[in-house]
Amino acid sequence: MLIKAKALNRYKLHCLDGEIGSVKEFVFDELHWTVRYLVAETGNWLLDRQVLISPHSLTHIDKESKFIKTDLTKQQIEDSPSLYKDLPISRQFEGTYFQYYGFPTYWNGPYVWGNSPGITRNSAVYRTAVLQGDKMLDSGLRSTFDVDGRRIHATDGEIGHVDDFIIDDETWTIRYLVINTQNWWPGKKVLISPEWIDHIAWDEFKVYVNVLREKIKASPEYTDETELNRDYEHGLHEHYERRGYWDDSITDKNSEE
Repeated sequence: MLIKAKALNRYKLHCLDGEIGSVKEFVFDELHWTVRYLVAETGNWLLDRQVLISPHSLTHIDKESKFIKTDLTKQQIEDSPSLYKDLPISRQFEGTYFQYYGFPTYWNGPYVWGNSPGITRNSAVYRTAVLQGDKMLDSGLRSTFDVDGRRIHATDGEIGHVDDFIIDDETWTIRYLVINTQNWWPGKKVLISPEWIDHIAWDEFKVYVNVLREKIKASPEYTDETELNRDYEHGLHEHYERRGYWDDSITDKNSEE
């Protein structure tokens, strides 16, 4: 199911032996635009640490009561590798983190989750996953907080800013960025797929997309009441003449030109 990141930000995080806090933000990688960690706001518990929860440990999302269950205990989290607040997440830290929890690494393999296109639990992948000694300091991870509010630059000029993110809670992939165009013209909110992004200019505070402004202006409107079903997604992708992420067999018309 697709759900807004800012809606999940209010969800409580439940361990096997109690509540540990709430979701603060999400950390994703720029290659696959997939959430690698939930950052927990823990109040006075583990005050000086970034508490990172991998989607591998998430077992249930209750949208009615607004909480997310994990299969971890408080002691497991407290004893996990420490990362002080505001420090970047290096590949060295990730290697230690994944080894501690026994999770398969997502960067060693051809798929979104490494050797698997989806999140695997209690599988042979856990036993066969190996750390290959990647010592990159920059692991390509960014937080939703870092991208939120950045200006959107189409191929022919600016048109809005990032307002939210739409996350697939099955694969934890960011399927869309919610773009607010109302500050630039009497507009609306629309959705843009990360696949249509050319690059993020961190120093310019801009996100560059390979789409014309007129195409974005004419895009199907998105509101808080919009039902993000497959019919809506089909219409969105047909408007942009791009294939849907759910059907790799359809050739992207833009790629043929």
